[in-house]
Amino acid sequence: MDIITTVKALGALAQESRLNAFRLLVQSGPAGLAAGEIARRLEIPHNTLSSHLAILSNAGLLTSRRESRSIIYSIDFDGTRDLLTFLMEDCCQGQPELCSPVLDSLLSGCCAGANTSGVTQ
Repeated sequence: MDIITTVKALGALAQESRLNAFRLLVQSGPAGLAAGEIARRLEIPHNTLSSHLAILSNAGLLTSRRESRSIIYSIDFDGTRDLLTFLMEDCCQGQPELCSPVLDSLLSGCCAGANTSGVTQ
């Protein structure tokens, strides 16, 4: 991940409704939630939520799929992992092993079995 992509992702998260939607989708796991359900739970009008979800998707933080008449949104675990890794890769004065436990604990619980790269964690 590069600086421009990171800024885009952080900018997408730097708004209350988008951050709430992202956190809700993190909680929902790989199954995700229908756009209408996200709007209902967050009490956001559908058209407003649609714009927020598009921004998060364009930033590489969400994926979507169609199921019947619904669009299901879920976290893009690879994009989220890339963002977290980028933010922490130069930590601890060149001793990234000091930050590894943080990344491992964040990513192993939420993303185990959810990555799309085919690599088992």
